[in-house]
Amino acid sequence: MSDKNVFSGSPYDSENEAAQLKDASDQALRDIADVGAVEVITTTAVHLMSAAAVKCGLADHPESQTDLDEARKLITALAGLITAGAPEISDMHARSLRDGLRSLQLAFREASVIPDPIGKGPGEKWTGPVN
Repeated sequence: MSDKNVFSGSPYDSENEAAQLKDASDQALRDIADVGAVEVITTTAVHLMSAAAVKCGLADHPESQTDLDEARKLITALAGLITAGAPEISDMHARSLRDGLRSLQLAFREASVIPDPIGKGPGEKWTGPVN
């Protein structure tokens, strides 16, 4: 019979390892509590942008990393975040995020074999048509 403990659904060799993971998790939560909302919004947007860029084929290995279905989801989520978050963050932050979003929407359109009709592309429900 194994003496492994279960913490968050994963087996650990000792209670010490489980305690260390819990301490690290608690520290991460404390760190997040110290971060302002504008930074959380902009950091999340940058992560979505980076992932969408890879999925649009804008990374080092487009032949193996391009996935337009995934890119569509990421760009739509990014558009919703930027549209909803823009009034809460300064124009300085919102403007650069909108520029990045527009670039991704255009890259998606260019990468598509059959482009979406104007106004029906990823995120255009939130941003309006992108040409």
